[in-house]
Amino acid sequence: MIPNQELRPRGMAYLEQMFGDGAADALISDMDGLCPDFADMSIEWALGGVACRPGLDRVTRELVVIASCVTLGHPVLQLRAHTQAALRAGATREQVIETILQLLFYAGGAAVRNALVAVKDILNGVIATGTSAPLGGTDG
Repeated sequence: MIPNQELRPRGMAYLEQMFGDGAADALISDMDGLCPDFADMSIEWALGGVACRPGLDRVTRELVVIASCVTLGHPVLQLRAHTQAALRAGATREQVIETILQLLFYAGGAAVRNALVAVKDILNGVIATGTSAPLGGTDG
């Protein structure tokens, strides 16, 4: 288990590496005056504590998150951000498409189609992988 005092710096570093410069500040700013605890929990627990664990490489971790977003069907901002993060981590366009397509039977055709449409411009290179939106905020 990671000591609590290490979680925030690890989470902040992860955000910057996977989602681009300023991603941590953007997440904090998005929640300022609304629910700063969400930003703190996301940075410290979800990212610093869970996403930084050993056992899965970053590509696999991001593909799992993409699959979760597709299955849920509604977190479009997060789907787009994690698609960009997966590409930044070294995933190929084909790996992202196959991850989404794998869910056809499990999440349904509508969820898969909507996900593919939501990330089409990212996968076709219209949006540079270095300009990802953080876990919230604008969708770049």
